[in-house]
Amino acid sequence: MEIRALTKEDIAGCASLLIKSYNQPPWRYNWVPEKAEQYLLEYFDSKQFVGFTLFDGGQMAAAIFAHTKTWWTADQLYIDELFVPTDRQRSGYGRALLEHMSKWGKEHGYPTVFLMTNKFMPSFKFYNKNEFSHAEHFIFMFKQV
Repeated sequence: MEIRALTKEDIAGCASLLIKSYNQPPWRYNWVPEKAEQYLLEYFDSKQFVGFTLFDGGQMAAAIFAHTKTWWTADQLYIDELFVPTDRQRSGYGRALLEHMSKWGKEHGYPTVFLMTNKFMPSFKFYNKNEFSHAEHFIFMFKQV
């Protein structure tokens, strides 16, 4: 298993992994390659982007996309996407990427790592198991326009 910094050349491979991860149960999304690449490039092209890919046996197996953010108490690291295809889950890849991102954050002056997930999906239990806390005082809101 090898983790390395994500490059623009990795985007197509990451898009393929995203599709294999999210177009399956329980998410059942309908990503197509062009939209998945566009979505991931929007993160990658951000000035504050931080991302890593995990390779196993020479093949890309998982990826994590994040960004940094300035905050008045301490700068923060936000995980935007972490995806491991269904057939590769429970292999330690997600945990390895979270640990790598947390280590990177600590080394670069980001003492807190944030993320958002659906509390009714298996990812919620995964993040809890990996020492993320549920912030009861925050709520995600949206408006359909």
